[in-house]
Amino acid sequence: MNKTIFTWFFILLMVAGTARLKAQTAVPFPTLEADPKAYEYARQEQASWQTLTELSLWASGADGSATGKRQPFFEGLIRGAVDELRMSPALPLYPREKGVFVLAFMHKKFLKTYAPYQVKLDTLLTSGTYNCVSSAVLYMILAVSVGLDVKGVMTRDHAFVMVNAGGSLILDVETANPLGFDPGTRREFHDNFHAVTGFTYVPARNYRDRASISQLELVSLILSNRITELESRNRFNEAVPLAVNRAALLSQRRNPAASSFFSDPRKDLIDLLLNFGNSLVRAGKEEEALRWAGLAEARYPDEEWQDFIYTVVNTRLVQMLQNQRISEAQDLFNANLSRLSPGNAAAFRIMILDADLVQQSSRIRSSDNAEAVLKLLDEVKTTSILPAGRIEELRTFVLLKAAELLALEKSSLEALKFIEAAITRYGKNSQLENSLQVFRTNRVAELHNTFVDLFNHRNYEGARQFILDALKEFPGNRHLSADLELVEKAIKKK
Repeated sequence: MNKTIFTWFFILLMVAGTARLKAQTAVPFPTLEADPKAYEYARQEQASWQTLTELSLWASGADGSATGKRQPFFEGLIRGAVDELRMSPALPLYPREKGVFVLAFMHKKFLKTYAPYQVKLDTLLTSGTYNCVSSAVLYMILAVSVGLDVKGVMTRDHAFVMVNAGGSLILDVETANPLGFDPGTRREFHDNFHAVTGFTYVPARNYRDRASISQLELVSLILSNRITELESRNRFNEAVPLAVNRAALLSQRRNPAASSFFSDPRKDLIDLLLNFGNSLVRAGKEEEALRWAGLAEARYPDEEWQDFIYTVVNTRLVQMLQNQRISEAQDLFNANLSRLSPGNAAAFRIMILDADLVQQSSRIRSSDNAEAVLKLLDEVKTTSILPAGRIEELRTFVLLKAAELLALEKSSLEALKFIEAAITRYGKNSQLENSLQVFRTNRVAELHNTFVDLFNHRNYEGARQFILDALKEFPGNRHLSADLELVEKAIKKK
């Protein structure tokens, strides 16, 4: 293998290796498709304890548990607890007493340490750590297994359950407390010989805002809490699939919780999708953010996507236009045109056109360049894309620049004639009139200087004729009239 072939072969290997490395390290967008199980569970408004177990472990992510155990293992733990509970000779017959017994059983068998943010059922089963949500879910499963009618309750920052204690008697159960059944009531405390040794009392909490929620909605709080925790750490690739599943899980509710603090799952999902997009923007990945918006909006349309896309496209366009990368800005606009509302698209067209005209105007190097831009401005005016005031502003800039070029290349007279023609063509404005005055002053100065040169060379007749011609150009001008008077005196003395 000769040296040249070897070199190219080596480069190709390096490129291929780099491509493979990028492919391995690239982080894909999170899935936008719900787990089919979410839709299966969505139909379970009143489920069996077995289904509630499966659902709660699924919501906890038991298949991906850090313990390394799989969901069947956790299902076995609950199945064993249900068998033990049902076969217990001490299990009462009546709902109220049965509810108290289930709470005590659960705390004795599983619950060890309260952890404010521990919502996962699989973690509760293996470590004994729990909070109000995970303990409420486990209580619901066990209570349903022994025939109790249980629903969830939530406040702005807390969750517990309600148990039908017979007839119309519905009692609260603070599941995080082993004595939390029907809080606010005094109960006897017995020793091992069933003798009354005192009383227990768990004070009732006076919740100003509370909402009754279904069993499905109670389990969904596991997902809500997991999503919040992941989002707080910017782990959107993990949070988004959970939000997608939560929205699917609650998509078929017949009687959704009527509460300002049980948030709309679809709105929460849209907010999270937007937050992920914003995180890409903050990381300087605007192109990825737009690609994400295209995928997410197609799957979950919402009017907020338009604001997001507008903001991201606007940010990129401003960057490009500030760097005078007009063609790139136009390409970006074209690529995202189908995603933009008519109003936003029109705003960007104006932005790009304005920047293009400013660039062309700033690059004028001759009167021919100026005429081309003026013609373009006339065409733009007929389309009404740009406001008339802005067109006049740009046109005035072009006219003034062209006049300055004429003054430098030729004379103030040419610049003066150009501005006069422009006023005749487009009408007056203060800037053109000021420019006209400046060029007139400059022209008079030029005439005066030529006169002075003739006069100093004692060409009085030539100086007199020159100044007479100048006064035809500027009749009555006091400076030129003074020059005429000066030269005529010189001629008389001669």
